Amino acid sequence: MLCWSAAAGFVQDITESEVQPLEVVQTRSERLDGYFVELKREAEPASARRIADQIWAEWRKSDSATANQLMEWANDAMRDERYFTALDLLDQITVLIPDYAEGWNRRATLHYMMSNHAKSMADIHVVLQLEPRHFGALMGMASILSAAGSDKAALGTYLKVLEVYPAMREAQKRVSELSEELTGDEI
Repeated sequence: MLCWSAAAGFVQDITESEVQPLEVVQTRSERLDGYFVELKREAEPASARRIADQIWAEWRKSDSATANQLMEWANDAMRDERYFTALDLLDQITVLIPDYAEGWNRRATLHYMMSNHAKSMADIHVVLQLEPRHFGALMGMASILSAAGSDKAALGTYLKVLEVYPAMREAQKRVSELSEELTGDEI
């Protein structure tokens, strides 16, 4: 292969092994799509969990240093059970970046922890509009539905989780339990 150097004006021989492939830069959306394809194919729970962790890592990226700092402070406040402080911080994130699904999801989790299930469900709906494959939000929704006694709806939601993340043990367990309960109710 010949390579011209315009500046030097000479021809240089380059072997095939010296040619470096171009690095393909993927968008976050493309990376997530790839991870979800892998997640759907992976039957081994431990391997699937590693893929899910990569998805969570992508979801946590906000592209805003301010939102990242607010999220860190909110997580610290939640850990320390300073729920109203955490809520204020998460409110700021959802206003600052309204299309950041993980800000809404974290706030949904906080509302759930505070037993504000209606507010949690409202935030979960926003998360799922932004990222319909958000298995964390789906698990939260299913848990709330189950706690409210809506077992059929909870079962349907757990089945949606398994469409996205087939190897998730907790969702598998809950599908089995709810299927058994609902079948037992019909007898």
